[in-house]
Amino acid sequence: MCCPGRPNQKGPPSHTPHSSFIRHYDQHASAYIVLNMERGAHRGVAERQDMTEFWKVHSRQATVEEMMLDSNAQELTEHELPEILSLLPSVAGKDVLELGSGIGRYTCHLIGKAHHVTAVDFMEKFVEKNRRDHSHLGKADFLQADVTQLNFPQNSFDLIFSNWLLMYLSDGELSTMVEKMLAWLKPGGHLFFRESCFHQSGDCKRDFDPTRYRTPALYNHLVTSATWQDNKKAFGFDIVLTKSVQTYIKMKKNKNQVCWLLQKAPRDAAAQQGDFSTFQQFLDNQQYTRRGILRYEKMFGAGYVSTGGLSTTKEFVDLLNLTPGQKVVDVGCGIGGGDFYMAKNFGVEVLGMDLSANMVEIACERAVSEKLPLVHFEVADATKRVFPEGTFDVVYSRDTILHISDKLELFKHFYSWLKPGGKLLISDYCCGEKPWSPRFEEYVKQRGYILYTPKRYGQFLEEAGFTNVRAEDRTVQFIRVIKRELGKGEDMREEFIQEFSQDDFDAIVNGWTEKLQRCELGDQRWGLFYATKK
Repeated sequence: MCCPGRPNQKGPPSHTPHSSFIRHYDQHASAYIVLNMERGAHRGVAERQDMTEFWKVHSRQATVEEMMLDSNAQELTEHELPEILSLLPSVAGKDVLELGSGIGRYTCHLIGKAHHVTAVDFMEKFVEKNRRDHSHLGKADFLQADVTQLNFPQNSFDLIFSNWLLMYLSDGELSTMVEKMLAWLKPGGHLFFRESCFHQSGDCKRDFDPTRYRTPALYNHLVTSATWQDNKKAFGFDIVLTKSVQTYIKMKKNKNQVCWLLQKAPRDAAAQQGDFSTFQQFLDNQQYTRRGILRYEKMFGAGYVSTGGLSTTKEFVDLLNLTPGQKVVDVGCGIGGGDFYMAKNFGVEVLGMDLSANMVEIACERAVSEKLPLVHFEVADATKRVFPEGTFDVVYSRDTILHISDKLELFKHFYSWLKPGGKLLISDYCCGEKPWSPRFEEYVKQRGYILYTPKRYGQFLEEAGFTNVRAEDRTVQFIRVIKRELGKGEDMREEFIQEFSQDDFDAIVNGWTEKLQRCELGDQRWGLFYATKK
């Protein structure tokens, strides 16, 4: 069944009372049915009928077990619900749309805090129970509807929340739905959704299962490629985070439960990275393709895509004096080698985050063989990720922050994430004093790097509130490591070419040779930074 187009852009303004949404939906539902009949979308109708029949079977009692399709639903909810809620932005005073609300597992936590909640579900019994149990808690509308037929005025909501819904839509319906949600959100608003990927999780017996168990990569592509135009201004979704639901990992050893938090952001053509709308797309499609990552790893060593591989990791981690039970966040974790090293050797719990979905996908694959429950990974934008104050003992980052423009603001985030007495350790690309050579200017522009001298970098840390700041120029060590890696590359030339190609080998060797030249000229520097929180 095809979805209707975007909401009427000439419709009511964003402050329209929420009760009018139901009338708005009713009007468009009739038009939708007529349009659908005219188009003869028989396949789509059959798909919606399959979904209807599936949920008729699994909604007879309107219980949490039916809704979650799992006999262990009560215990799962006890642990899962606070985990999911902790990932949401604040809903205080916000307008929230909850899609696939079911019997209201999450509705009851959104109502009361939010300014208004519009809770939508496909099945009448679920909606009735949700309304009966939760309508007294605050301002809310409870709407029975097929989400593919919904229409709301543009810029209506601050948060759209969806838990196990999109996997019940066809690819075409999902693509249209993402565009519609983009339109319904206010600029800066958030979309949170959670889906079962790869395979089912619940133990409920199913005679037939029309669910689409997509890969996280497919969801990433669909949501980040969506665009919407509003008065000549274009918007898209930026990924704030993507991660597996830890409750299912701990209780079921199941990593297929994946959630996303996205933010509606303007798409500025002048700020695009070449042919890509977002920096994240640029990373995954150009700078850090899966092949590109694996060829770096071949040179740096298993698990590493940063300078010096295991040797510099050992040296730098030793500066932290880690102790068992501490919590570490690794910003720009790559494929996780450093995280596995810290967990194995020091018994610390590590959260690795990276903006590159390709990096995190490989890290998660490696985590299966490493069998380290203390290491977790997520696709996340460190500039937008929120943690409660004092969450971590250590913030660790290797050669990543060169991509981030507002380093002072980022360091303030790091400061808040740390417990009192917490430590920060960063290595990063830096630069010499200007003027730079034209070739270096072009290199920095082409890569989109934002570089500062090691001294200025240290000053940013002090301005963010850190004490005991050590800002060290490690360029001499960087040159030594590059030369060693070039020698290693030459030793494995035939093996590397056989596994990849001559072009891949030449690309890495030529790139590192140019890097060596930039360092010897003084344009490019390498910094190591250590600091503590009071």
